[in-house]
Formats: sequence, structure tokens, C-alpha cells
Amino acid sequence: MQYVISDTDRIFEDCSWEGSRSAYEIHPDGKPYHTFRTPTVLVDGKNLTFRRCSFANTAGPGKIVGQALALYLDGDGIHLEDCVMTGHQDTLFMAPLPPKEIQKDGFLGPKQLTPRTDRTFTFKNCRIEGGVDFVFGGATAFFEDCTFVSNEPGFVFAPSTPEHVKTGFVCRRCRFERAEGVEDDSCYLARPWRNFAKVRLEDCYMDAHIHPQGFHDWNKTEARKTVVFEEYGSYGPGADKADRPDWVTFR
Repeated sequence: MQYVISDTDRIFEDCSWEGSRSAYEIHPDGKPYHTFRTPTVLVDGKNLTFRRCSFANTAGPGKIVGQALALYLDGDGIHLEDCVMTGHQDTLFMAPLPPKEIQKDGFLGPKQLTPRTDRTFTFKNCRIEGGVDFVFGGATAFFEDCTFVSNEPGFVFAPSTPEHVKTGFVCRRCRFERAEGVEDDSCYLARPWRNFAKVRLEDCYMDAHIHPQGFHDWNKTEARKTVVFEEYGSYGPGADKADRPDWVTFR
């Protein structure tokens, strides 16, 4: 079941939402649901705070069911604190969508034809779990003291930061951890869903599941000239920068 939250000036506390819709399922219109019709919760309200809430999509691993969003954020003044987001592929999407889709019906969903409005979201002490590209989108997003848990090999971030936006995803004092059974060197921190993608990591802990290269270009060599991937003060067994690409910035 899908839930839509379009409220204004509201605080949600101790709420829980769960769904299992996935991209390969067939919609009543005869087409697959694709990515952006799968979220358990779509939030497009204004000035909303979520505290101790959970959002889950239990459809299963992406290699079996495809994309399956737990939470889709597209609104103004949205803050999450002490919340949990759980899924596999594409757990958390943060608007805006990129200007154009690459594959037909790639953006099929409630926001497909809406204006691409710049968004900013904030997260504090949240836990986000997934596998492939499980935090993605074009927003400016600030994650403070959050934990990103990889539950299968894959990529944590897949940003599509618009070219004119200076800040993409920023993580401060966050932890990159793994579920039981996830092997060493099997996960990347980020790859660019679109050129000009931006990620900055500040004083973050990285377990040994993080690949020595850390970042991937998604086989888009031209993206290396436009992405802004920054890593400052990383520590832990997955933080060795010796094999990081030369298009990643360190301090």
C-alpha cells in the first residue's frame, strides 16, 4: 500500500509505514510500476518533521524485484530525526528528478511531469539500509550522525545533483556499516546517476565492506570532470585513500 503525506506544518512521531511494491510488478495500466510508483511513502508537504518513524519496503533484493522505494521526499522544510528507512535497491529518493529520463517511462509516477524544484532535506541520527543506489536523487541533503547500512553488494549514494546546485549530499560524523554476510570490498560509497553529482563526507567511519576505490564513475568517464566527490577525515578499515580515484578530493 502507498501512503501520501501532503500535510503542512505538522510533526509525526513514532509512526510506522510498511509496503512491498516493486518495479517489476505490473500496474493496472498494463505497464510495470517502474521505480517512482513503488514508494511506501511519498512526502510532498511543507514544514514537516518526522521523529522516531520507520519507513520500509519489504519487496526484496533488487536483483529479484528491481527498484523498491521505502520513502520518496519532495517538499519544503522536511526534517527527519531518529528515523529508520529500510529497503534494498533505491530505499530513499530525494527530489528533484533529473530533467530528462534516459529510458522510456523511467520517471513514470506522480511527479513525472511536475517542475524540477530544488529541494533541501535534513536528517539527524537516522538509520538507512539498502543495497544498490539506496540513497539517490537531486536534492541537497544534510545527514548528521546517521548510519548507512549496506545489506548487499552495491552503492550507497547515486546523486543527480543539478548543475546549478552547489551542494548535493553531505554526511557529517556518519557511519557506513554492513549487515551480516556482506563481504569486504563489495560496496562503493557513491556513483553519479547524472553528471555534476555531488557528495561530501566529513569525519565518517567506514567498515571494511567499502571498496578500496570508494567511488565509481558508473562507466561514465566524462562524469569524472563534473562530479564533486569529497572525503574529509574518514576513518576505519574502509577509509584508506591509497586506491581512491584521482577525481576524488581529500583533506
